[in-house]
Amino acid sequence: MERPLRLAIIRQRWNPFGGAERFVDRAVHALLARGVDVTLLARHWQSAEGLRTEKLDPFYLGSVWRDAGFARAARAAVARGGFHLVQSHERIDCCHVYRAGDGVHRAWLERRARAEGGAWRALSPFHRYTLAAEARLFASPRLEAVICNAGMVRDEIERHFGVDPARLHVIRNGVDTAAFSPCLRAAHRERVRAQLGIAADEPVFLFVGSGFGRKGVATALQALASVPAGTLVVVGGDKHAARYQALAGRLGLGPRTRFTGPQQDAKPFYGAADAFVLPTLYDPFPNAALEALACALPVITTDGCGAAEVLHDPACGLVVPAGDVPALAAAMAHLLDATTRDAMGTAARAVARRHSLEAMTDALLALYGHLLADR
Repeated sequence: MERPLRLAIIRQRWNPFGGAERFVDRAVHALLARGVDVTLLARHWQSAEGLRTEKLDPFYLGSVWRDAGFARAARAAVARGGFHLVQSHERIDCCHVYRAGDGVHRAWLERRARAEGGAWRALSPFHRYTLAAEARLFASPRLEAVICNAGMVRDEIERHFGVDPARLHVIRNGVDTAAFSPCLRAAHRERVRAQLGIAADEPVFLFVGSGFGRKGVATALQALASVPAGTLVVVGGDKHAARYQALAGRLGLGPRTRFTGPQQDAKPFYGAADAFVLPTLYDPFPNAALEALACALPVITTDGCGAAEVLHDPACGLVVPAGDVPALAAAMAHLLDATTRDAMGTAARAVARRHSLEAMTDALLALYGHLLADR
């Protein structure tokens, strides 16, 4: 009897609500239905329904030891596992397929250095380790394909590491267009606005994400201070959230900002919003931007965000330079007009439909089929 194809997925922490996990979930279950044996190699997981699991949890102290120890354990598990195909979501040089969901670390550090006026080579041990792991990964003779969730990421990998473009596959994230839809507006708008103390006719700009520094919450607040109307609702967590609330106070924005903290379900806030703002310094392709488009919200983001690539045809959002407060303020002011928002919102929903979970799954399965054909 022919042995089933065996696929391993490497992810240090598997969270069913995470971007990487949502990206592969539907494809994995489609593979399971076709008889492929899928094993998750992870340190921790919240849920891995339908998957075989192998726990790799070596002792560690600190982030470098954590990542290096997990990488060693993953290499050992792959060596003894007899897998036909190994896909990693971590920078580990034992995989056939790498999903570059976090983008390129070197590119992120360079962008951050330009924004802060520092030298990106003056790095912590963690950054030095990550850069070295990234270089080893892209130089690995085992690596057959890289899944890039944006053209921006593909171009960065080719430029920095000289990877053959034929091995770089742009497969963008998919969004559940049934769960995230304009119907959320009717279901949640009135209730959520009442809870937050926001008037029914007040324009609401929504931010969803964690890591406020990288994702530009300070830039959004500074821009809002120059916009004559509108309230910013910040959904997400950050260990320095109090600093951003204090900044809002210093800018006189206390009545025009709401910080909700982390939310297990952000859908009600999409329903309460009029536009989505993500002035990120670097973000390969955030699921939150796609979710906003699916909810018919126009999106404002930056040239450091992979989601900018889908906002132009048709026009369903605005792209500004990362860190440019006046440009962001002008974009937000432009969307104070309800007619403009409605037109862009209709286009946003149409764009989201082209980036459905089904489209993403089909693209992944086509890539897997090509790579597994000779195995």
